[in-house]
Amino acid sequence: MRSILCLGVIFFTVQFSQGQSPAGPSDWIQFRGNNRDAISPDKNLLKDWPKDGPKLLWKTEKLGGGFSSISAVNDKIFTMGDIESEKSSFVSGLDRSSGKVLWQSVVGKTGGNYSGTRCTPCFSEGKVYALGQFGDLVCLNANDGKEVWRKNLNKDFGGKSGGWNYTESPLIDGNNLICTPGGKDKTIVALNKSTGETVWACPLDQTAGYSSIVISMIGNQKYYVQLLSNELVGIEANTGKVAWKYGNEPSKFKSNTANIPTPIPFNDKVYAAAGYGRGAGLVQLTKSAQGVEANEVYFNKELTNKHGGVIKVGDFLFSDRDDSGNPQCAEVTTGKVLWKRPKPENREAGKGSASMVFAEGHLYIRYDNGVMALVEASPKGYVEKGSFKIPNSDKNSWNHPVVIGGRLYLREKDTLWCYDVSAKGSVN
Repeated sequence: MRSILCLGVIFFTVQFSQGQSPAGPSDWIQFRGNNRDAISPDKNLLKDWPKDGPKLLWKTEKLGGGFSSISAVNDKIFTMGDIESEKSSFVSGLDRSSGKVLWQSVVGKTGGNYSGTRCTPCFSEGKVYALGQFGDLVCLNANDGKEVWRKNLNKDFGGKSGGWNYTESPLIDGNNLICTPGGKDKTIVALNKSTGETVWACPLDQTAGYSSIVISMIGNQKYYVQLLSNELVGIEANTGKVAWKYGNEPSKFKSNTANIPTPIPFNDKVYAAAGYGRGAGLVQLTKSAQGVEANEVYFNKELTNKHGGVIKVGDFLFSDRDDSGNPQCAEVTTGKVLWKRPKPENREAGKGSASMVFAEGHLYIRYDNGVMALVEASPKGYVEKGSFKIPNSDKNSWNHPVVIGGRLYLREKDTLWCYDVSAKGSVN
């Protein structure tokens, strides 16, 4: 472990139930936010950006390379990266107000197919949980980065990842951590978050996909939903038993190059998308005497999404068309596409795969070429309200953006950039 301690840091604990309740109004406890929907609770944000973008507050370098995003709780930020000089991947804990590195703790080895970490750490009750690209799962003290326990998804569970290694960000739900080793007998597991001991294991006999688990409720019963390498599955949260499956067909999710986007559960439905020309489906979940039935509402090949993710805002879905850099809007109930981004005339416009986060009526869209754009989240059309280039970006700018506490956080290579996007914030 490599540790940099900061005097006077106050230890804190924040509790949340069912892995979904906010830790606080200005906290972002895990990948895609407190509810894993990429929706920020922030208000009073800039409605237009100045020509050169919002004001840069600070930047922190030497965090290591990779595609991890950030979580932010109370006075700290957590992220990951491969630090080649140390020949290890690390979790880093930063001071939220200044970006100062407080501690860095070893996860595992560097590298992978597309070198670097992919996971975004999650926070629960004073602990941080993170997964390295080679299956090293660690639990650390959030205050100082000291290791509490570790597992390896391959060695401890017979896990099997896809060709792009482990990409998942683990889910904390109550007393358990839920993650996807893949493989034959322990494809999805629930671990005691305090000890790492196995609570249950679900055998599905397929490799892990690249998606992250979400919680779905049918009435008062809870299920974990995951998009695996061949299908979308629902798992009983208490028992680990398979409740339903969907999409195990070559025209949908089966044998795809990669299934990556996080599913979106709402009411008694689940929306799931995949890229590489596949598309997206909406599933109606119904309890019956036989268990849970998963009935397709639609599957639309226009709704492909490779790895930028999909956001549901009210009755509408916003996503990139595969990884083309052409965001679009669709009706969630029908899958009908309402608009697609018009071809940009500006040479400096955003191009390539688009990842996004929603806050106060706007989409914060990050393109493959490092352009960040502020776009109205409207079913009427694509309207940009400003854009800027992340200074050290060039290509494969894939880390998901985060907007929380009036700040826009952007990981790019070994750097974390922090911008002021609050309405009261001064402009450049």
